[in-house]
Amino acid sequence: MKDSKQHTISDPEGKPILVHIRRDRRLKKSYRWVRDENGDILMRIPYRVPNRQISQLLEEVTKQLKNQHKRRERRTDKELQRRATHVNRRYFNGELSWSSIRWATNMRTRLGSCTNGGNTDGDIRISDRIRGWPQWVIDYIIAHELAHRRYANHGPEFWAYLRSAYPQTERALGFIQGVSFAKQEPLNED
Repeated sequence: MKDSKQHTISDPEGKPILVHIRRDRRLKKSYRWVRDENGDILMRIPYRVPNRQISQLLEEVTKQLKNQHKRRERRTDKELQRRATHVNRRYFNGELSWSSIRWATNMRTRLGSCTNGGNTDGDIRISDRIRGWPQWVIDYIIAHELAHRRYANHGPEFWAYLRSAYPQTERALGFIQGVSFAKQEPLNED
């Protein structure tokens, strides 16, 4: 990274996080940061921020990470988290990671969603409308959303990855289409 400096801070669990700081002439007053695919933080700061102020900005980022962690802990449904961990281990060899998973009451046609990037990166929501569905279909919805941690969109790579990982994908899609037809309403995985 051009004009980049590295620092290390700790996440809420005490694990080190590498922070890459880059001065940005376009920023005038505020700083911006985002997590990359490795878990490092890429932080852009205004070009004229003095070096002595960087430690204060790093403390602010640490505080924001703690607040995100607390918020995610409140959002996570423990049983759904347990199930997602099982699906990840069994079908994805434990390779995928997410921040939180919870039941959502406000999803009308979507059965699940997964955010990639920003403050809600890795947040997965599953519609509570499917709570009574067979476990293998719920597991498919979880697997579908977990697969979005590797592929953000529904391109051919996404579907190949999901179908090879979760063997009941086609069966679950048929179930969802049947429910959609019976209820005369569209249902989308995400």
